[in-house]
Amino acid sequence: MNAVITTRELRKEFTVRVKTGRFSRARRTVTAVDGVDLTIEAGEMVGYIGPNGAGKSTTLKMLTGILNPTSGHVRVCGLEPVPQRLRLTRNLGVVFGQRSALWWDLPLRESFRLLRHVFDVPRADHAARLAQCRDLLDLDGFLDTPVRQLSLGQRMRGELTAALLHGPRVLFLDEPTIGLDVVSKQAVRGFLSDLGAAGDTTLVLTTHDLADIERLCPRLIVIDHGHVVHDGSVERLHHRYGSHRQVVIDLEADWDPGHAPEGVTAKVDPDDARRVRFHLTPGGPSAGELVARLALRAPLRDMSIVEPDIEDVVARLYQAAPADSAG
Repeated sequence: MNAVITTRELRKEFTVRVKTGRFSRARRTVTAVDGVDLTIEAGEMVGYIGPNGAGKSTTLKMLTGILNPTSGHVRVCGLEPVPQRLRLTRNLGVVFGQRSALWWDLPLRESFRLLRHVFDVPRADHAARLAQCRDLLDLDGFLDTPVRQLSLGQRMRGELTAALLHGPRVLFLDEPTIGLDVVSKQAVRGFLSDLGAAGDTTLVLTTHDLADIERLCPRLIVIDHGHVVHDGSVERLHHRYGSHRQVVIDLEADWDPGHAPEGVTAKVDPDDARRVRFHLTPGGPSAGELVARLALRAPLRDMSIVEPDIEDVVARLYQAAPADSAG
């Protein structure tokens, strides 16, 4: 595979003026990104998250050529983002929630037509990509509506289309589902999932909606205080911070502690002696094995699996950083 994004010891510092007295100020250096090393391969779907002020937005601005690094090495699509920004732009698609690539007073269709000329996209290529987006994002019902009259969900689908019409190698997404209703979220997530599965576009997603990360990104990078504190799968994050799936069993009779299989922890619901939660741990039985063993010992009425809450896990990770190393 080919790396489309590489950074080595990437660092960004800002000089700010802070108040030191009633009439005096002093200069202070603030490090927003501090030695970030990344390698992102072609076709990957990567979640890049962190608390406010962690350095994720600064990193994205350096990757897209908006900010010049203080020090370190950065390449995106084989190019240096700042000195080669014009060439890089043709390889990037960007959807940032607070900025629009669409013309506010024009029908959506006209925005797409103008973007073909901006990026000098061959007519046939533009038509083929637009046809794909029209189908997958269901655009036809509002192509002739001025952008200012679109709902938030419709505009986001338009922004995604605008970012992809020139065939970028990398798509940066900042909060693509924020504020969307359930139906619009499902449409955007489904489209991004299909786009990632095709393997032609590398997706880098920043969001506070961790459900987007779990459903779209096999790889999760977490940054805090300018440092990468986790780089791996969501499952690895759960395992590292002690978060496990639960199996909730409803029994026909009150729970007998003697029925508990080895290797699991059982906790009876305080309001219902017939409902028991089992915490699955690495090395213990799987959910299927647990249910099979219990069925031999006690009559079962119902069961469900509760996935671990990634928000709690990430909060725990933030509390551990920066003492923890990336893992």
